[in-house]
Amino acid sequence: MDKLEAMRVYRHVVETQSFSRASELLGLPRSTVSRMIKDLENSLAVQLLQRTTRKLNVTSDGQNYYAECKKILGDIAALESSFPGKAGQPRGRFKIGMPQSLARHCILPGVAEFLERYPELELILCSSDRVVDLIQEGFDCVIRTGSVEDSTTLVARQLAQFKWSVLASPQYIARHGKPARIEDLKNHHAVGYLTHSTGRTTEWSFIDKDGVVPVRMKETLTVDDTDAYIQAGLQGIGLIRVASYLVKPYVEAGELLPCLEEHAVDMPLFLVYPQSRHVSPAVRAFYDWSKMVLGMQAVER
Repeated sequence: MDKLEAMRVYRHVVETQSFSRASELLGLPRSTVSRMIKDLENSLAVQLLQRTTRKLNVTSDGQNYYAECKKILGDIAALESSFPGKAGQPRGRFKIGMPQSLARHCILPGVAEFLERYPELELILCSSDRVVDLIQEGFDCVIRTGSVEDSTTLVARQLAQFKWSVLASPQYIARHGKPARIEDLKNHHAVGYLTHSTGRTTEWSFIDKDGVVPVRMKETLTVDDTDAYIQAGLQGIGLIRVASYLVKPYVEAGELLPCLEEHAVDMPLFLVYPQSRHVSPAVRAFYDWSKMVLGMQAVER
């Protein structure tokens, strides 16, 4: 049995959750894929997959083996990329994750150019506001805000830096005035943004001479969608606090006016990927491209 080929087949089965889909992607008969997985389990003397007529489940041993397979195969691909020629070109399945608002407003509008540049990549873009487990969920990399705590197994490289901006529509300011100090916020109300992971609305924070100041706003409306949140701010329902890259066009058009800019908290964006001796060609290519795209939109560097 070709162990590396079996590992490659196993990785595809786990990531597609299907023998049939894996066989299509690999260009192999389904019976060959099934036999290779069975031979692999026999050689390891463990059960990697639990098969039923309706579902394919990965066992605990299977998850651990998948993580190691992905690391080894990634190291091989990255090693080959260190040599000139076709071997160094990004290719194959490439799974990335990022916040929904970032995907919608910054990445997706230009992703066609990225795919044209690297036509041998099969890109899977997952947009979600939840924090994913890169290794267990099979991500090659994700874009995250803020610092990354797990520095022993993950690498974080900064892509850009934005601000958490507090904004109000001209109509709102005409009715309620513009807050000039953090203390003024007790006389204002805001649109709340519901975070499903906590079941609560997001608390605001600001930079002051004494450090970070948390503020819990009075909320007249609560939403759980970024576009709805911005629309509520545009309609003058209340103050909103969002990443500056989301509202740059509205600020430039005068439809939203920044408030308390001197107290705004920085919002760095990082590309995060599993620690490895070699960075894969796809991760390196996506880092360079996304850094360029986000850098063009950043208001603060």
